[in-house]
Amino acid sequence: MKRIVLASGNPGKLREFQQLLSNTDYEIIPQSKLDIPDADEIGLSFVENSILKARHASKLSGLPAIADDSGLEVDALNGQPGIYSARFAGTPSNDDNNNKKLLQELGDISAQQRSARFQCLLTLLRHEKDPVPLIFQGTWEGRILFEPSGENGFGYDPLFFVPEQNCSSAQLSAQVKNAISHRGKAMAKLLRHLVK
Repeated sequence: MKRIVLASGNPGKLREFQQLLSNTDYEIIPQSKLDIPDADEIGLSFVENSILKARHASKLSGLPAIADDSGLEVDALNGQPGIYSARFAGTPSNDDNNNKKLLQELGDISAQQRSARFQCLLTLLRHEKDPVPLIFQGTWEGRILFEPSGENGFGYDPLFFVPEQNCSSAQLSAQVKNAISHRGKAMAKLLRHLVK
């Protein structure tokens, strides 16, 4: 197996990456297993933060690294929470608090004005000083519901309505979500590169 460190401690992301790479000869090692702390996300975009996280994990592990920076952009909120999606509600930052803040911010804005999308930027670094990081982007369009629905997934999944499936992301099976989500789309591009 070829080992790649995943520059994330998020158990939901780890599960998705492990499922997506399960039929390859790559083994995903979460950075937490190697006692690598989270990188400081000081970038101003998903791309910058993804590269920062991948370099940090590769430097401290000596392994190739995959980093994911992703988040939710809500049009009515001028693209917020964006790169601050995981810590939108401040401290304590958790999925429940972030979802409550999102609903508060949207208030009684109509369903038609709740358009949103998930963005995912994946960076693959072959080594710490890789001068040409490979970057893969996936976007998933939807809208924000008025209340949570569904038990699967993590983050904003219970509030993210997927029109093509007529349900929230949290009501999708892992298999369906991995095939159509922002991360699934970015991972499919990454996989095509890895299995050349």
